[in-house]
Amino acid sequence: MKIRIIGACGSGKSYIAKKLSDKYGINHYEMDNLVWDRSAVNLRFPIEVRNSMLDEIIHKENWILEGTHYKWGQESFRKADLIFILQPNRYIRNLRVIQRFIKTRMGIEQWNYKQSVKNLYQMLLIYNRGYDQESIQQILEITNKYEDKRIITRNKQEILEHVEGYLLADSL
Repeated sequence: MKIRIIGACGSGKSYIAKKLSDKYGINHYEMDNLVWDRSAVNLRFPIEVRNSMLDEIIHKENWILEGTHYKWGQESFRKADLIFILQPNRYIRNLRVIQRFIKTRMGIEQWNYKQSVKNLYQMLLIYNRGYDQESIQQILEITNKYEDKRIITRNKQEILEHVEGYLLADSL
């Protein structure tokens, strides 16, 4: 099974990808980790490296790929069996971003990059606002040709139910 999950910051992409990965034994990948070299601070991978890593993932037999990125890596939409566009309420997303910031700063939760006040500001006031005002329309337009496998959902539970239904139908 190949699953593509897209949504704004704090929408629950990473959470549901990990949950599905654990439940079905399918590796999950964060698109941010294809963009950012986590061994350095604010260093991007070269475009060729990023694209090569993505190409390697989407040619595997099974995968769960999550991220906000949609302008590059559109091949992942074509290759996916299911595309989930996760759209919880903006206030819920912003609350989750703030909670993650606090938990990681206090050492309660690990994250794959250092949470900073600048990151918090960008996620809340730039990325999430931009996602709602512009990105979601572009994502819907890009994925229109895949509407037979695209599911727009407001919560993670709906994703779990759709995946279980897909697997059940596939086994019949």
